[in-house]
Amino acid sequence: MTTKQNDEIVIAEALGTSIRIHAARSTQLVEAARIAHDSAATCTAALGRTMTVTALIASDLKQPDEHVRVRISGNGPIGVIRAEADGAGNVRGCGDHMQLYASRADGHLDVGKVVGTDGTLQVSRDMGLKEPFTGTVLLSSGEIGEDFARYFAISEQIPSVVSVGVLVNTDSSVSAAGGMIIQLMPFAGEDIIEAVERVAASMRPMSEYMSEGIEVEDLILQLFPDARILEHKPLRWHCDCSKEHFADALAGLQKSDLEAMINEDHGAEAECHYCRKKYRFTEEELREILEKKTRA
Repeated sequence: MTTKQNDEIVIAEALGTSIRIHAARSTQLVEAARIAHDSAATCTAALGRTMTVTALIASDLKQPDEHVRVRISGNGPIGVIRAEADGAGNVRGCGDHMQLYASRADGHLDVGKVVGTDGTLQVSRDMGLKEPFTGTVLLSSGEIGEDFARYFAISEQIPSVVSVGVLVNTDSSVSAAGGMIIQLMPFAGEDIIEAVERVAASMRPMSEYMSEGIEVEDLILQLFPDARILEHKPLRWHCDCSKEHFADALAGLQKSDLEAMINEDHGAEAECHYCRKKYRFTEEELREILEKKTRA
């Protein structure tokens, strides 16, 4: 069945305090992205998986204005996938070419084919310091979940299980989406590692759990009966683009470029890559930007 439950992130610890769990329902988030980009099913799955894991990583941020930014470039036909999430649960994402469809022989969506494997996964955490912390790893499968697990192991040296999935209806709408990251604490012993491996081997796809309507907290407790729920966090699609933001970007152009927009194009139109909203600038508005630039 298709769930209408609200999206959320739940953070927990289990097996004593030896593992930390971040899990999410992201159905509404991924559907909002699909609508914004009018995306085909395989691209919806690729972007949805990326946004979900990005949101899970960002759920550790302490301040609402801190950000996690993810960039996946696998040299596949979708081009570059970008996702951003902040500490308040706002998420947005985009891909260069979102109208591509690919499936495997078993009928499942072939996310790896549209993403590609000849490239990198980059995660950047902006926590209000002088420079963001950025880690980059080579892609291994293009299936997103495996690639993030590789990132955690290599770049952050945290053994992790990453499960993420998007279930798409025949009309291309999103039926269910969700994700879970299980991470071992540095002091976790061999018995803990084996216990996590057993749980991981028994898990079904996250999209299946979400489509059955199980609460995120209940799923964590089902997998780890001793889990202690630490926090519930909101999760939503939100793009903070604005005309003022694009005006600032135009102000950064060369004077000659602005003059060409005024005299030759008689205006300009800017489109947000994340939400596809368009902003129109008249000749007069461009002149005001040019005058401010000239006075600066």
